[in-house]
Amino acid sequence: MHTPATAEELADSLHRFGRHSRTIRLQGAGTKGLMAGPLERADETVATTGLRRVLEYEPHDLTISVEAGMPWQEFSALLAANRQMVPLDPPFRAAATVGGVVASNTCGPRRRLYGTARDCVIGMTFATLEGKLVRSGGMVVKNVAGLDMAKLMIGSFGTLAAIAVVNFKVSPAPDCERSFLISFDSAGAATAARNHILTSVLQPAAIDLLNPAGAKTLGKTAWALAVRAAGNAKAVERYERELAPLGDAVALDGREHEALWRHIEEFPVGFLARHPNSAVVRASCTLKEVERAMASFPGAAIARAGSGVCYGYFEDCERAASWTAAAAGNGWKAVVEFAPNERKSEFDLWPAPGGDFELMRRVKSLFDPENLLNRGRLYRRL
Repeated sequence: MHTPATAEELADSLHRFGRHSRTIRLQGAGTKGLMAGPLERADETVATTGLRRVLEYEPHDLTISVEAGMPWQEFSALLAANRQMVPLDPPFRAAATVGGVVASNTCGPRRRLYGTARDCVIGMTFATLEGKLVRSGGMVVKNVAGLDMAKLMIGSFGTLAAIAVVNFKVSPAPDCERSFLISFDSAGAATAARNHILTSVLQPAAIDLLNPAGAKTLGKTAWALAVRAAGNAKAVERYERELAPLGDAVALDGREHEALWRHIEEFPVGFLARHPNSAVVRASCTLKEVERAMASFPGAAIARAGSGVCYGYFEDCERAASWTAAAAGNGWKAVVEFAPNERKSEFDLWPAPGGDFELMRRVKSLFDPENLLNRGRLYRRL
């Protein structure tokens, strides 16, 4: 395994291997092995874990530039020391790298308020197979020059180039946070409460819907809404008054609040560890369709109820593949997001990639015409 210590060394490694048509596996800390397409055998492996410096941090400007191999947990702790954050809430946070989080476009419950990596990344430096370091965007929050080039790398799973440096806009941490776990007898009642919250003056940082199998892991036996309130003390107190009439609500502060969201963020990690033949499906739908999508999952399921992204947890890969294949007929965009590496060749991980896939294929051919980088990692389509 090659672990370059600088961005220049990273670019040089890619150029050297590419010049001899060597296939390359790009990775950070390797936490996403079960995610997306299979880890195909490659001639060379290049890891970015040697790139872990903070290059520029201006707390007053709300910007930071770090190398791709910095551990996400270390990155978050650095920001927290200044009461700041990049609230992507990715799974595998204990070992994941900044570059891995961005390359896989992983995020969590606070997506509802803060968005995904595409909303937080303001610039990037990446290394190409030609040995070039391409700088896109900058360190100014409103700077959009070249930003689309950086956006191509977000969610590309290392199939185009190697991310070396990422520039983020950061957000101030709220003065106060409190969570509410509200139980309901039915999906309809939980959805009605979700609708009430989203059309009210409240703007929760996160609002997740758990079906009974998902809520069971929190000690609940019915449908549940997990609501994350953030702001000043008066705003959080208002949440308590407004949410109380909606259902059987429990307020969580401090460690209990943090434990709830860590449990939800890391749900796929624990599930995959407990069930070796399992798979996790991600489906995107309209807010109106969230109730129907959640009711269709045979096992545990959690939805980002304010953004329409649903996660279904299947103990059997075949059932996950069948569900995903049928999802397009319901108008949902779905992929098998996690599955055992040795099973991924048995079914279509991404049955309906959409009309823009041909453009993605052309972009791939521009960056990597010989298909040397992370073959098949983009759900076996690229």
